[in-house]
Amino acid sequence: MGYGALIVAALATGCRSARCYTAASIPPELVPAPIQSAQKLDLLHLAAPSTGGWRIEPGDVIEVSLAASLDKNDVTTLAVRVGEDGRAVLPEIGPLDLAGLDLASAEQEIASACVQRDLYRRPNVTVTMKQPRQNRVIVVGAVQTPGMHEIPRGSSYLLNALVAAGGLTDDAGTQVEIRIPPASSRMAAGGPLVQPASHVSEAGSGMDRICLNLADAVRQPHGGTYLPDGSVVRIEKLEPDPIYVMGLVQKPGEVKYPVHRELRLLGAVAQAGGLTSKVADKVLVLRKTPDGQGAVAIEASLQAAKRNPAENLVLAPGDVVSIERSPATMLLDTFEIIRFGFGATLPLF
Repeated sequence: MGYGALIVAALATGCRSARCYTAASIPPELVPAPIQSAQKLDLLHLAAPSTGGWRIEPGDVIEVSLAASLDKNDVTTLAVRVGEDGRAVLPEIGPLDLAGLDLASAEQEIASACVQRDLYRRPNVTVTMKQPRQNRVIVVGAVQTPGMHEIPRGSSYLLNALVAAGGLTDDAGTQVEIRIPPASSRMAAGGPLVQPASHVSEAGSGMDRICLNLADAVRQPHGGTYLPDGSVVRIEKLEPDPIYVMGLVQKPGEVKYPVHRELRLLGAVAQAGGLTSKVADKVLVLRKTPDGQGAVAIEASLQAAKRNPAENLVLAPGDVVSIERSPATMLLDTFEIIRFGFGATLPLF
């Protein structure tokens, strides 16, 4: 019997067709777990590790100023692109291994080369970052501006990608899937691209897949996950199943399950417009079993929920809440019908 059929049978026969509990006797495996939202996390822990300044990477364009004296007119300025092999070719000086060096170290390397080649005795060298190479990273899912974003290669970490995408939306979850080109998944100039994190790596569709939980990642000391060029980041979008409220309520139907807080029985009834009967009290809640193949019934009382917060049942996404008829509601309905009937037949004079 499918879940839908179990729901129909349980609603028709109450606890006789399904395992039945009360708010106080629900086993732990049927208690809804809190929905993990990324909005409450300190995402600054996902930032790039501190390197103390720019570090030259393959593909960067640097500006090199060479001077043999303090005369401003005696300055040679060159724009040089660092090749994929990590070398920069400077006129008259030749190729130099600059990838992985910070700007100050690159200045020393160039100055030493000038002296060794007898080009300058005491050269003044200044190196500035003119155009860092950009990694193109696609960010989709629960972000404000999904799409492709360019991030400087040296700071292409997860937090920077989220910032480039406008930040997380209110319904962002904590699950993140990252797909990276397999050739880039291990090493790059200067060190590892993927920092240690809670993740599972799989091969598939020509890309390596990394799954991580932001709640775990922000507790790690390594400083986030590096995203090489061509990475695709998907942020989980929380879409919990709605609650269905039926029976003696003003507006039976779906009630949206909130992302950032729990939803309790009385709150769901209120969102369904309130009760149609002043004496309605009995509630039957149908909840899926953890395997999703069956259902259990939970009996609750609206009056008990009003008196005792512990009886105000925490609902789970997908619950079916039925405000049941009872002898009291049927008696009141009968009284109302009789009163309306007598009222309608009374003479006006």
